[in-house]
Amino acid sequence: MGTHKPLVSGPNPLAATQTRLEPHNSGVFDCEASHLHTTNERSMVTELKTERALTAPAVPRPASILLPLVALIASVIVMGSTAIFIKWANAPGAVFGFYRMAIAIAISAIPIGLASKRSAPFSRHHMWLAAIGGLFLALDLWLWNDSVLVTSAANATLFGNTSVIWVALGAMIFLRERLRPAFWGGLLLALIGITVILGQDFLVHPTLGFGDLMAIFAGFLYSFFFLALARARDKLNTFTAWWVSSLSAALVLLAISLTLGLPLLGYSSITYLCVFAVAILTQVGAYLAINYALGHLPATTVSPTFLGQPVVTALLAIPLLGQTLSVQQIVGGIMVLAGIFVVHLANQKT
Repeated sequence: MGTHKPLVSGPNPLAATQTRLEPHNSGVFDCEASHLHTTNERSMVTELKTERALTAPAVPRPASILLPLVALIASVIVMGSTAIFIKWANAPGAVFGFYRMAIAIAISAIPIGLASKRSAPFSRHHMWLAAIGGLFLALDLWLWNDSVLVTSAANATLFGNTSVIWVALGAMIFLRERLRPAFWGGLLLALIGITVILGQDFLVHPTLGFGDLMAIFAGFLYSFFFLALARARDKLNTFTAWWVSSLSAALVLLAISLTLGLPLLGYSSITYLCVFAVAILTQVGAYLAINYALGHLPATTVSPTFLGQPVVTALLAIPLLGQTLSVQQIVGGIMVLAGIFVVHLANQKT
């Protein structure tokens, strides 16, 4: 699923979790993606949406929202295509994730380094928190990328977006935050939808069901990344926290690849082109586009839009991967997205 999900400047971001929890996709500046896993793209969506939630204009003028809307729609399409690129690359999840993060941090090292000088010196404790968050981001990307290869692209993206549920549960358990009754209704609806899809996939072939479970667990791991990075943001700015966690994730993914004996070289040109596409378009491009959109549009407009990621993936997978949707997938997918939307609304209310 990746992806991967925005961190707040100023007040403690964990103190306002209920107003800021958003879907994951696996994996974009990963946040989510998100898995934006999407991984996550799923890894950036949540952080970016939170970053601008307190400053976005409540009622933007019509003439000023055209470009932000275009940027928002483009980012959703890009993140929704992440699973397609992973399928085409057909490389081990850890290797794909390593190159994705390594290219992104290399591209952003100089501008982020220059921007971060104004915030130095940094708290060593919070730098470690960001690095620990990167550990969970690496595990999230590893599992989500592999889940895309095992199950359908649409299912992996859909289940990667359940991270918003696990983040809220984590806030309740670790931060003792109270969850509104609507949250539990949304959780139940999402779980029923997940059961519908899982049940069908296990009946068709156990491997498909196993891939679905991998994507769900990837979203669960992303919640730990989010909570750790949110705490790191107490003393670090958004870009520094992201870069440190991304560097940590790249190193962990490299270690996983070497430990498992996965080849780092020798892949086809298509694989490398797909890696560069995801690193540049999703990990960097979508991050900047969402950041721009959140600076000009209300968070209440931006947040629900990211539920379109699984829809984009499902539509693209039909002509590009030959993966059609069954009735059970459509019904279950609608229930999962509806449940996530209800959870999102419950978390936004004060």
